[in-house]
Amino acid sequence: MVDGSELKKVRSNSRVYHRYFLLDADMQSLRWEPTKKESEKAKIDVKSIKEVRTGKNTDTFRTNGTYDQISEDCAFSIIFGENYESLDLVANTADVANIWVTGLRYLISYGKHTLNMIESSQNNLRSSWLSDLFDEEDVNHNRQIAICTAVQLIKKLNPGLKNVKIELKFKELHKAQDKSGSDVTKDEFAEVFHDLCTRPEIYFLFVQFSSNKEFLDTKDLMIFLEAEQGMAQVSEDTSLEVIHKYEPSKEGRLKGWLSLDGFSNYLMSSECHIFDPEHKSVCQDMNQPLSHYYINASHNTYLIEDQFRGPSDVTGYIRALKMGCRCVELDVWDGSDNEPVIYTGHTMTSQIVFHSVIDVINKYAFVASEFPLILCLENHCSVKQQKVMFQHLKKILGDRIHIDPPKLEECYLPSPSELKGKILLKGKKLDTNCTASEGEVTDEDEGAEMSQRMSIESAEQQTNAHKKIPLLKDLSDLVTLCKSVEFNDFPTSFQNQKPWELCSFNEVFATRCACDFPGDFVNYNKKFLARVYPSPMRIDSSNMNPQDFWKCGCQIVAMNYQTPGLMMDLNIGWFRQNGNCGYVLRPAIMREQVSYFSANTKDSVPGVSPQLLHIKIISGQNFPKPKGSGAKGDVVDPYVYVEIHGIPADCAEQRTKTVHQNGDNPLFDESFEFQINLPELTMVRFVVLDDDYIGDEFIGQYTIPFECLQPGFRHVPLQSLTGEVLPHTLLFVHVAMTNRRGGGKPHKRGLSVRKGKRSREYTSMRVLQIKDVDEVFKTALLPLREATDLRENMQNAIVSFKELCGLSAVANLKQCILALSPRLTGPDNSPLLVFNLNDQYPNLEFQGLLPEVLKKVVTTYDMVWIRKKKEKKKKTPPVGPPPAGGTVRDRCKEDWAADEGGDLGGPIPGCLGWL
Repeated sequence: MVDGSELKKVRSNSRVYHRYFLLDADMQSLRWEPTKKESEKAKIDVKSIKEVRTGKNTDTFRTNGTYDQISEDCAFSIIFGENYESLDLVANTADVANIWVTGLRYLISYGKHTLNMIESSQNNLRSSWLSDLFDEEDVNHNRQIAICTAVQLIKKLNPGLKNVKIELKFKELHKAQDKSGSDVTKDEFAEVFHDLCTRPEIYFLFVQFSSNKEFLDTKDLMIFLEAEQGMAQVSEDTSLEVIHKYEPSKEGRLKGWLSLDGFSNYLMSSECHIFDPEHKSVCQDMNQPLSHYYINASHNTYLIEDQFRGPSDVTGYIRALKMGCRCVELDVWDGSDNEPVIYTGHTMTSQIVFHSVIDVINKYAFVASEFPLILCLENHCSVKQQKVMFQHLKKILGDRIHIDPPKLEECYLPSPSELKGKILLKGKKLDTNCTASEGEVTDEDEGAEMSQRMSIESAEQQTNAHKKIPLLKDLSDLVTLCKSVEFNDFPTSFQNQKPWELCSFNEVFATRCACDFPGDFVNYNKKFLARVYPSPMRIDSSNMNPQDFWKCGCQIVAMNYQTPGLMMDLNIGWFRQNGNCGYVLRPAIMREQVSYFSANTKDSVPGVSPQLLHIKIISGQNFPKPKGSGAKGDVVDPYVYVEIHGIPADCAEQRTKTVHQNGDNPLFDESFEFQINLPELTMVRFVVLDDDYIGDEFIGQYTIPFECLQPGFRHVPLQSLTGEVLPHTLLFVHVAMTNRRGGGKPHKRGLSVRKGKRSREYTSMRVLQIKDVDEVFKTALLPLREATDLRENMQNAIVSFKELCGLSAVANLKQCILALSPRLTGPDNSPLLVFNLNDQYPNLEFQGLLPEVLKKVVTTYDMVWIRKKKEKKKKTPPVGPPPAGGTVRDRCKEDWAADEGGDLGGPIPGCLGWL
């Protein structure tokens, strides 16, 4: 900062000036040149700086015509003077912006003496910790250790580092010192550790929250956990637990201090992974009808390669069942020696004996999940071998098979909870008045269709493929809740189909239904199970996009588990959200009978509050060289794609810049925003690729349901193409979510882009042409409009408040109070504003003459609570006096928690009171 940097100075009306900014040697003022002003006027005293804001969060930025061209991560503003003027700047890179923001914040908070202390003394906690580690290895007390020992010690502290890189760093240090010999001193060990194990992006974050130059105390950590990580009910005891668990130095643990290394350990731990740990076990209601769930399903489970020539193997079933699959497929044909076999008929796939598959299923059926397993029995056998099939099923699976017939008067299927530990057979079933000879075995023969399309069989063979085979009554009786029936059309199904009857849809036909009858398809799946299987023309076992059919409510979308890639990533990621039990509860709008949802909606969903998702890709760790690439040696040029998968209105993708020749710790520092209209059906996929002139190569990916995202600073564990976790390979990101503002575009966050009241989208009613029903619901239109207005007006007020606090629309109210707290005291440290807790909501009260900007803050803050009060009044009866033994503070916190989805927790220093 003393040497200076070229920064862009942004003014209103699209004006941007290139200026050279530097900090005076005495660190008392900030200057810029060239300038038309006198040199003494082209400066800002550090003492006059009120705040340093990150991002494009001032009126000047919002009204500038180049708003969209300015990177959020390179922009920052200096708020100074009694009138809160702003100097709005844009750096050439996010790293330069970070340096200025961090340095200025330090100077404001601690003054020049703090920098002198930093220069004169290294990080004491780290130094003492590393000294202790070194002494443990220096068993001979020579004050030196072997270079191989030093390498292994640093490798132990940072497992992601390569031995070669650590050793090279020591050798470079020795060469610079003209040192002979390879032993390492304590100072050399500490220097190499500092160079290799200090992550600058974590350091920048660390110093923002530290009230001390070298550690976070319990109060600092409380603020970070609550305001940034979204933790509720945080106390100093919570901070101490984190410190005792992750702080490596004895001194830090003893004194309740978290050093930079402890902070890094915490951020890289499983506690700070992006996946919400609550979803690692079953967390959804499992007592709904079976048709209300998405069910993890496999197609042609016996195949481990392609559909036409690939081998069949029981390992296909083992893999699928271990991965939480709850619906497997068995294509059964007549085999030699009167033993049925499983393979794809009319193809060159190999065969496996039926009873060996049933043995494997019996062994692994409930290893990954206790909820019901569906066996899709595609029966092509003669009556003679059907008897053998029946005997194997009864002997091996026994009481596990669900044989209780459905009750005719029941309108819904049983729930997964009611069917725990049970195996359901899906197949053809004889009607009660049918004889065995009148039944038809199967409604699917993918092999025959594939063969016909490829014209490899004679006309006689093709005729035989469609020959009807009688169905054995004993087998028919094993089919209870998943009876296969043929689908004709939606009106016929709505009138005649029973809940326990299941239709299988070819991918092509299902796509046609989704396009031509999107609303009917969703309504059909509210009551009936629908299975979609890939087109027989996917000879290479490629996969369809499961989202295309999940958005229609189709429960069973059968996937080729043997084929990795995007589609299987989506399937695996999707079913993680409920303890990987193979069942995921569908969105309420797809279950409730009175709701209406179209699978092809390209806009917001009525009755669902859209979300704004903000993702910042900060850095990467230990990216491996892509498999199979050899042209560039060990050089990796990574970049990151953020993909959003969901309904058509939500599908989007953004990419970062390429970081050249750095796979160890590439810094991206790029932010993206996405509007999510149906969060319950949305997934986020992070993909890291190697930028190569021959063709970009895959490094790793991670796919996560929107509902499982944890807010705050998180690490993303990347996986290989085949789904294995890549050791020590991580993305470091920041995630924030908020309700969408009143109609604003996701990438435009200023006041000027909000839609007016007239352009709001109000919920409308479908006319049913039933007079009595239509008349009843007509009266709901006005209250619905009023509720929409209340909600939108409140969100607009909150956005205004956030903007005046200098924060983006994705900030939470806790962060607003933190940003506001430095402004609440005057020059003599007397309070300008205090929070009055004697009302239902905390009120801001004047304590003296306020600057205009603070007056606006108070006015906007009051608008937020007025809107909240009105909305709450609509929802609940007026709140009376506090309960016996309670306090106003308790009631206020409860109301805040009810509105904000979480408790504010303990006191935030500098905010006068529990806020």
